[in-house]
Amino acid sequence: MSRLAIIKAVLGPVMRLMFRPRVEGAENIPGTGPVILAGNHLTFIDSMIMPICLDRPVHFIGKDEYVTGKGLKGRAMAWFFTSVGMIPVDRDGGRGGVAALMTGRRVLEEGRIFSIYPEGTRSPDGRLYRGRTGIARLTLMTGAPVVPFAMIGTDKIQPGGSGFPRPGRVTVRFGEAMEFSRYDGMDRDRYVLRAVTDSVMSEVMRLSGQEYVDMYATKAKAA
Repeated sequence: MSRLAIIKAVLGPVMRLMFRPRVEGAENIPGTGPVILAGNHLTFIDSMIMPICLDRPVHFIGKDEYVTGKGLKGRAMAWFFTSVGMIPVDRDGGRGGVAALMTGRRVLEEGRIFSIYPEGTRSPDGRLYRGRTGIARLTLMTGAPVVPFAMIGTDKIQPGGSGFPRPGRVTVRFGEAMEFSRYDGMDRDRYVLRAVTDSVMSEVMRLSGQEYVDMYATKAKAA
């Protein structure tokens, strides 16, 4: 039995009891082959709930500090996050973005699922912010389809993104797969990258019902 299967067996009943997760549109995710899941990011627990709700393993980038902690707590966190598909990357360095992009490309070229939050960080106020174009580069470099998704209600069970989550209803909603083969060979065209990214974010907005802000979330946090 895999570590993910163990986590699902142990934590699944607890999470169903606490969060009553409702999964919509999971049939839109191809059963095999590379897939990019692109969605909104409301709070820390997003990355814990979504992978456990799906049959196929999901891989995503996480801060390396999540797996480098000391003591029993640090080892437990490292075991959990790597089990649910987190790939640690040092994103604070000057080449952090490149490392994350190349990691995603490797996962997809191996025929697996890679999940990404195009906003680049958690929303500071529950609204949906402008997407970074890394999502566009990934789909154009690999040919993998993009399945947009929306996390709904996680900000209510874990407001502020920290602290122990409280019971509540969570919905994970997946849209129809999007493919961008018409842009083959144009993964360095910034206008194409922006157009692809904006079309994905438009679908995320439709699925989530969030208000859209045409500004990067990092800039909003710094204001």
